[in-house]
Amino acid sequence: MAADRLIQDRLSPPDNSNQQSQGKTPHIFPPFEVWGIALFAVIAIFLIREANLTADHANDNILTWALGFFALMTVVFWFTLYSGYSLFVRLIPLGVLSVSIAVFFIFYRIDHVSGELVPVFARRFSANPDQLLPQLQRQSRNDETRRIDLATRSDHDFPQFLGPERQAVVPGLRLSPAWATTAPRQLWKKPIGAGWSAFSAVNGYAVTMEQRGPLELVVCYDLKTGVAQWSHATAARYQNKLGGIGPRSTPTIHQGKVYSLGVTGQLLCLDGADGKLLWKRDLRKEFGISPEEDKQAIYYGRSNSPLIVENTVVIPAGGPPAGNQSSLVAYDKDPGEEVWRGGSSQISYSSPSLVTLCGVRQILIVNQDNVAGHDPTTGKELWQHEWAGDNFANASASQAVAVDGDRVFVSKGYGVGAMLLQISNSPDSEWNAEILWSKHNALRTKFTNIVIKDDCAYGLSDGILQCVDIDTGKIHWKRGRYGHGQILLVGDLILILSEKGNLHLVEAASEKHHELAKFPAIEGKTWNNICLYGPYLLVRNSQQAACYELPTE
Repeated sequence: MAADRLIQDRLSPPDNSNQQSQGKTPHIFPPFEVWGIALFAVIAIFLIREANLTADHANDNILTWALGFFALMTVVFWFTLYSGYSLFVRLIPLGVLSVSIAVFFIFYRIDHVSGELVPVFARRFSANPDQLLPQLQRQSRNDETRRIDLATRSDHDFPQFLGPERQAVVPGLRLSPAWATTAPRQLWKKPIGAGWSAFSAVNGYAVTMEQRGPLELVVCYDLKTGVAQWSHATAARYQNKLGGIGPRSTPTIHQGKVYSLGVTGQLLCLDGADGKLLWKRDLRKEFGISPEEDKQAIYYGRSNSPLIVENTVVIPAGGPPAGNQSSLVAYDKDPGEEVWRGGSSQISYSSPSLVTLCGVRQILIVNQDNVAGHDPTTGKELWQHEWAGDNFANASASQAVAVDGDRVFVSKGYGVGAMLLQISNSPDSEWNAEILWSKHNALRTKFTNIVIKDDCAYGLSDGILQCVDIDTGKIHWKRGRYGHGQILLVGDLILILSEKGNLHLVEAASEKHHELAKFPAIEGKTWNNICLYGPYLLVRNSQQAACYELPTE
């Protein structure tokens, strides 16, 4: 019987649920194999962060989070399944981790993400800052006959997206780099409604778009005091985790009128004197796009700034994802009647610009999957070249730039880089676009644009300032981490508004990166473009706006 019992004991499987009672020693530290898996994940994180192994830094961050969580869970699961402690003890780490994550997300939510998909958290039941702002009221005046004058022009005017010629260039002004001794002087700083619109400025007034609760506003401010002069409200609200809240196009000021495009496709013409609505067009309705289709086709919301060409206002139109699409539409700028439609491509987040190529004036536009030139009087597409993309995972937001009268430069993020096209026009009016060079590691501009100075292009490539030879694509240097901010060329200097709201002054020189000065301008995530009206700098983001007087020479 004893022998039978001994044989039976040896053949019976061990009771793993009570290993400690059987005398098996529990282990708090994982074996070599587990440490090896965790170490592999840590090394992979280091290589991803330092060697830029992916095409986009946002992908780096996603992989970093995923691998870090994988390394942690490898150790936790080993302890739970194989450490040899009692079941109660083995479940403690997994339980604590699960409860901690659950409790955290009960009280906090992902409010927004940075340009590289780093999440920013807020209290779950807190309101968005724009929802706490009061609605704007028109300022009372002692002299009711006085009206805001947006018709008078001056050499300082910055009347539209990216400045007078939509090139992110301010001519005829020399900034002083001696900010250490003569710092920029703050005129005002105040809360503002949400959105990624920039300011346009004419005759001492600045106009922008912003979100306040359920209303999308066009607002005119006194440039030197920051006091709101008038506002026009539209019942519309846009919001998602990746794109943020509010409108993202910049109003255009022309001959005393303000032209704006809302994030849901409401094109408005307002009287610049008091904000009164003169006419409006609903692009969704006119081009047969339902709100759901528009969100599917243009995930981050309409971001196109209106362009004035002669007597028309031109804007990208789009269309249903599976239906007819129009690249551009032109309306008479005064009565608002449609003049023409041009192209058949889905729109992107870029804005049209008026350029001259091969001696012919044309409208230059980046669409979802191509770049094209259009006749400004008829809308006819003159030429087109593939520029791959889609409006969600591989979006085009950067402007196409005309170079030396017969070339076009385009750039974008998501690992795509930059391309230079040679545009030609034969005697029989046949247009052609040919690639001169294309480089995936040159000027990967995600939300920003480039400026050109002395045959060099400067831009924030994955958040780092880069200088590239415009003729060859050769990279001269890449230095300075500014995030996905915005830039403006002023004389021989580049103003950079970083993603964190800091203002930097950098030399536009191909020899090396030389930062001359910097100071904190506003707080918070800043994707909005810069406006410079003479020496007066207007900056804003989704929560704050400010005006500074910059020292000049």
